[in-house]
Amino acid sequence: MAVIYCGLCRRSAFTGRRHLYSAGHRRRLREALARLQEATAAARAMAAVADVAEAVRRYEPAEHDGRVWCPCCGRGVRRDGRSGELALLQAELLRHLAGPEHRRETARFWRENRVEAALREQCLVPAEEYECFTQALERALAEHQRREEERILQMAADIREAERRQRDTVQAALQLQTEPELCAGPSVWKPSAGAERDSPCAAEQPGPSRMQTGPDLAWMESGQVLTFIGHQETEGKGNVHTGAKPPWLTEEEDGSKQEIGPSYEEFLKHKEKQKLKKLPVERVGANFDHTSQTSDSWLPSFGRVWNHGRRWQSRHQFRTESGEKKKKVIR
Repeated sequence: MAVIYCGLCRRSAFTGRRHLYSAGHRRRLREALARLQEATAAARAMAAVADVAEAVRRYEPAEHDGRVWCPCCGRGVRRDGRSGELALLQAELLRHLAGPEHRRETARFWRENRVEAALREQCLVPAEEYECFTQALERALAEHQRREEERILQMAADIREAERRQRDTVQAALQLQTEPELCAGPSVWKPSAGAERDSPCAAEQPGPSRMQTGPDLAWMESGQVLTFIGHQETEGKGNVHTGAKPPWLTEEEDGSKQEIGPSYEEFLKHKEKQKLKKLPVERVGANFDHTSQTSDSWLPSFGRVWNHGRRWQSRHQFRTESGEKKKKVIR
């Protein structure tokens, strides 16, 4: 028997055309046709909707990039169409199902796989039905474009209205600021009793139910002294921020430098005391008073062991002197 390749089962069959009548092939054929018939029914239902404007949506790649497998043509077909930023639901699938190529491939697939002829029309879309859907879709696109233009024009009008209100608010605020300046004037002028009563500034004085809009110049006649905030020259007083010299640049009046902290001699004495505290308390000469005035005449002989020097120095010095004395006696 001849070896054939089955595209539906995706394998080679060594039984020839007998494979087309096998249980596995017929089961896969029924499943593929069921999926195609379901997709075709959904597409024809969208085309039969009275308001085709529902088929126009905003394009979302994750939602409108799906494909449908066509077993007759042996390839995947996009389900939804696209027009700019808009998605046209079921448009590409309807165009494929109504095309002559799909009709021709469907006839071949039905003939090769021995499918019932009554099921063929369920996988096709008539050309007249697709033509009506195309015209309705064009009208829906035009209507959607008109609504988008109206929305954009309304947004532009709202923006212009907001800008006009903002300009009016700014101009009103500027007028409120310029009116007190006109009332005050460049020079101080004291009006008479009648003029003061008829002046516009007198009508805006603060009262129980009014707020003061102009500057109050009554503080100039009270004789209060103002605080000067600028730079003031001080004669060596203050700090570096007020213009005074820093302390490291000032010269001492008596010409002597003031020492900060203990002197070097005091530091050495303190260091020596710290060393003595670490020595044994009962050592020889621990209580010796180094500040007392003494001489060699009153010191007793302790075998050359004094409060300073090493013990071995005293021993060698004693032996040296004793050896010299013995030599003198022998001579």
